[in-house]
Amino acid sequence: MNQVWRCGRFELDVSRTLVMGVLNVTPDSFSDGGEFDDPLSALEHGRQMVADGAAIIDVGGESTRPGSDEVLPAEEVTRVRPVVAALARDYGVPVSVDTRHASVARAAIEAGASIINDVSGFRDPRMVRVALECEAGLVIMHMLGEPKTMQAEPRYADVVGEVGEYLAGRAQELEALGVARQRICIDPGIGFGKTLEHNLELLRRLPEFAALGYPVLVGASRKSLIGMLLAEPDPKRRLEGSLAIAMWAASHGAAVIRVHDVYETARVLRTWGAIEGESA
Repeated sequence: MNQVWRCGRFELDVSRTLVMGVLNVTPDSFSDGGEFDDPLSALEHGRQMVADGAAIIDVGGESTRPGSDEVLPAEEVTRVRPVVAALARDYGVPVSVDTRHASVARAAIEAGASIINDVSGFRDPRMVRVALECEAGLVIMHMLGEPKTMQAEPRYADVVGEVGEYLAGRAQELEALGVARQRICIDPGIGFGKTLEHNLELLRRLPEFAALGYPVLVGASRKSLIGMLLAEPDPKRRLEGSLAIAMWAASHGAAVIRVHDVYETARVLRTWGAIEGESA
């Protein structure tokens, strides 16, 4: 039986791993800041990602890299709303808004977004209210603290147990308030308040998150754990590590892989699918 993730007017079959393309309309994101911060370049990049195999486009207007400063929600809305509106109107795939601010999420939903990807895990009651007022798909991510401080000595007794308990708890709270279970996706938050060993343990035990019964999203593309493993300081030169993690995640229960390098990731997954016996 196919597992479905309901995202507004879309019903996504997540029994096969989907590729979510990253579209940062920011001047300061860790690997592509400033590349797509004008609407025309952002829309062209979005069009190319869809052509390359992205099933979802994730638009972000605030960098949440470790140590980043908060962006005023009004500025974030100015960045994301026109891009979300054009993508949702013209490109035929669900558009996700990557934000932790309720006013930004609401503006994006009004502009046509079908998914709210909240890196702060719907901690804010105002974000919960937005979720209750719409039918968008929801990504609940685990983050320790805030982006500015999350990498300051993160500690866990059992990182998988604690992250899983948090995600299941937030999902159950949203369901109790009336959010349909099929709208919820969970993300263990690779790199968000975790050491290298924490991140590797989360990946090793990914099936434990899938066993919670919600689609699982993994976003590790170009992140610093790959830089540490490959001794590669340049995020754009971390493709091999990003593909290795994408392949591992897809084969261990991930429903969605959030990536910068859509073309290469989609081809890797298509090849793996052929080996598994999936139709092309």
